[in-house]
Amino acid sequence: MSNTLQSPLTGDAGVDADADIRGVLIQLAGARLLLPNATIAEVLSYAEPEPVENAPAWLLGRIRWRGWQLPLVSFSRLAGIADEQGGLGSKVLVFKALGGTSPTPFFAMLTQGFPRLVTVSRAGLLVEETENLPAAVTAKVMLNQDDAYVPDLEAIEQLIADALAEVA
Repeated sequence: MSNTLQSPLTGDAGVDADADIRGVLIQLAGARLLLPNATIAEVLSYAEPEPVENAPAWLLGRIRWRGWQLPLVSFSRLAGIADEQGGLGSKVLVFKALGGTSPTPFFAMLTQGFPRLVTVSRAGLLVEETENLPAAVTAKVMLNQDDAYVPDLEAIEQLIADALAEVA
C-alpha cells in the first residue's frame, strides 16, 4: 500500500505523506494563507500603488519592483473576506507567477505583517474543507492550531490577466 497523498499546497498527487514541506503563514485582513515558501520571491514594505483605472476593487494598482510593473492584489477583497487596505505595518509579497497566464513573471499581494515560516507535516495539517470556498481558494486547512486558506495561485494569475486585459 502506497503512503502518498494529494497535497493541498502543491496540488501534486504522489507526494510522500511523511515528507515535510517548508511553508509560510501569511496574515491578511480577516484570514491567513498557507503557501509553499518557494512561491515567494521577496517581502517589501507597503507603498501606495499606481492606480489602474476601471480595475476591480481587489486589483489595488501596480507597484515597481526590479524594473517590473507588478499588479498588486488584495486577496481578502478578491475572496470576499474583508475590505483590506494598505497602510502602516502592511507588507507586500512578491510571488513568482507559475501558471503562464500572468502578464509578468511576478505579481504582488498585500499582507498584514511579515509571513511566518512554518514546517508543514502530514501529522500537523488537517484539510477541513474543499467545497463552498471563497474565490481563488483551493482548500481550508488547519495547521497545528492555525486556520488558513490555501490559495489557488494559478486562478489568481488568470484573474489578474483577465482584469488587466479588460482595462487595457
